[in-house]
Amino acid sequence: MIRQLIRVNLELEGFEVVTAADGAECLDVVHQVCPDVVTLDVVMPRLDGIKTAERLRADPRTSHLPVAIISACGEHEVGGVPSGVDAFLAKPFEPSELVRVVRQLMHRERRERPGSAGADGGEEPAAVESLPEQDPRRAGSARGSLG
Repeated sequence: MIRQLIRVNLELEGFEVVTAADGAECLDVVHQVCPDVVTLDVVMPRLDGIKTAERLRADPRTSHLPVAIISACGEHEVGGVPSGVDAFLAKPFEPSELVRVVRQLMHRERRERPGSAGADGGEEPAAVESLPEQDPRRAGSARGSLG
């Protein structure tokens, strides 16, 4: 449910969003889609967000991808912003903050990637968003935000 709320809010802002159910699936999807930004939750089945970010950084094909952690775990609970992570967004958060972080990372990635179109060179990027399905009882704690 939370994953779909994030997806809808990003799509309303013009982003193409591809989702994955967990970190292992995210690694597969990233190689198929070649996104501009990846968002991850810390707590995911099979492969957590921190390990997924580490694997993205270790792979030369994906080492340049901006990675944002979106999690109910606070930065202090994961030991600060983990290595290999470009942004951390704590849940609950405002949809506008999510959009701001994704846009900021997307624009930075376009500036830094060789042969990129630049910040004003085309459509919004694909964003791979990998968050586990949430217990619907926990969704109410988001107070109407994305989670």
